[in-house]
Amino acid sequence: MRTLCGVLWCGFAAVAQAQAPRGSADAAGFPNRPMRLVVPSAPGGGTDIVARLIGQGLTDAWGQTVVVDNRGGAGGIPAVTLVAKGSAADGYTALVGSNGHLSFAPAIYPKLGFDPRTDLAPSSLVANQTFVVAVAQSLPAANMQEFIALAKKSPGKLSYGSGGVGSASHLGTEMLRIAGGFNLLHVPYKGTGPGMAAIMGGEIQILLVGLATVLPHVNAKSDKLKVFAVTSAKRSAAAPDIPTVAESGLPGYEFDVWYGMVFPGGTPRGIVGKASTEIVRLLKTPALRERFSAAGLEPLGNTPEEFAAQIRSEIPKWLAVARAAKINVD
Repeated sequence: MRTLCGVLWCGFAAVAQAQAPRGSADAAGFPNRPMRLVVPSAPGGGTDIVARLIGQGLTDAWGQTVVVDNRGGAGGIPAVTLVAKGSAADGYTALVGSNGHLSFAPAIYPKLGFDPRTDLAPSSLVANQTFVVAVAQSLPAANMQEFIALAKKSPGKLSYGSGGVGSASHLGTEMLRIAGGFNLLHVPYKGTGPGMAAIMGGEIQILLVGLATVLPHVNAKSDKLKVFAVTSAKRSAAAPDIPTVAESGLPGYEFDVWYGMVFPGGTPRGIVGKASTEIVRLLKTPALRERFSAAGLEPLGNTPEEFAAQIRSEIPKWLAVARAAKINVD
């Protein structure tokens, strides 16, 4: 009888294991080796800052090294494609991207090599960041109103930088240009870091850049750039003296950027969920919240389902903006 019971129990256990959600089993020992966190921009920008903060948090929590791999250029599309199409769906490669990479790209690249709705597995929103309108110190304008007047007086003669075609800084500036009724010359770079070097060196006249990137220069009262406005609907607690674009002559203008972690499509649900749960937990810890806030970032965090729904809902919105700005990349 014992032998028969043993056989029956073993058979039941095997069936139960076979019927258990595969993701649960896959997540049980995850991670047991280093993990790569791809960043689709050069070092120094908002995406890079978020990736390094959350990567260090996951390293400490999991006891496995999370290596940040910066791959800038072409609006970050090659880097996202690498994760979506060229990486194993085993949880050991993930991407920290922004709405520029995950919501804007499908709106402006008709031949995009991936679909974020099917080829990526959203894990969690990580943070939100307002951008600022940074202007070269040499530009003869003291505020946003004077800049708009100068741009209208010299159509197409002032240049603006971006992190690449289709990046957040590109679409945000196009929204600004359309709202203000002026023209600017677009100069794309391989990320926010090179864009910052360009504006501080006087190569370009304006750059929409994340508050996290420019805040150290604001706090140090840098003589190499001026900051005219924040792009959010309300002033930032990290820099309350900087007015909003809406306050500065363009009512209704609002532009924020979010950052989140995604895995290659097909990554086991258990791993995607485990990462989401850990990110949400980390973002509630006072130490990490303080580090995010000090960098001008608002820590967020949500479920894979919520993050996926957000990406799906934003793509049509940015398609309308891309059409209005006549942005289309073959």
